[in-house]
Amino acid sequence: MTAQPEHPACHDDELVPRPAKTPEALRAALATVAPHRIPELTAQQDEAFALAVRTGSIDPLRAFLNTWAAHVEVARNLDTAARLRRAEHTVQTLDRDDPRWSAAVRESLEIFNHAYAAVNG
Repeated sequence: MTAQPEHPACHDDELVPRPAKTPEALRAALATVAPHRIPELTAQQDEAFALAVRTGSIDPLRAFLNTWAAHVEVARNLDTAARLRRAEHTVQTLDRDDPRWSAAVRESLEIFNHAYAAVNG
């Protein structure tokens, strides 16, 4: 019997394989692809748990996992992460009346919509 790899193989343009949608797996992947965002993930995880306890609903936990799975999905792909950085830079530096600003907003939305679909499909 052939041993299966512990994680699925990465494609050439991916820094890490797509992680499971668990806090531990997302944190581990984020530590590789965007370690500077770990404090943000931790703060949002704490907020999601507190809101779940307050409301008696697991919806905040699902939202947290889906949001961070999408962020990791973007960051683990070099080309996608670069596209998002360019779009964010454009949004931050151009006036809202500039058509390139609107195009950059659409690009950002497209990137995240694709990431959400990939991690929830």
